[in-house]
Amino acid sequence: MAGIVLVGAQWGDEGKGKITDLLADDFDYVVRYQGGNNAGHTIKHGGRTLALHLIPSGVMYPHITPVIANGVVIDPKVLLEEMDRLEADGLSTRRMLISCNAHLIMPYPVSYYTS
Repeated sequence: MAGIVLVGAQWGDEGKGKITDLLADDFDYVVRYQGGNNAGHTIKHGGRTLALHLIPSGVMYPHITPVIANGVVIDPKVLLEEMDRLEADGLSTRRMLISCNAHLIMPYPVSYYTS
């Protein structure tokens, strides 16, 4: 089974999400392997424009399983808001897989360090 790994070398904002979206139709999985919701990617597909921050762009394709892997830092509140927005827009997040080893940002450390 062949795969393609897309890695950026410009410290973000390079268009990785757009390139992933262009290649995604030929694959079964789109995996986000690192980063957090501070980054984002805007994709256009089938007349839709979506801004995603945690969920991989493969969510727009019904045959693709989007995966959030170990190295991703997840803010559960942001993830649930993004999932709700996608579901309201008619895109299912039910086939998405989330690693049990992904890192979680809890609200108490954020409030502790910002107060």
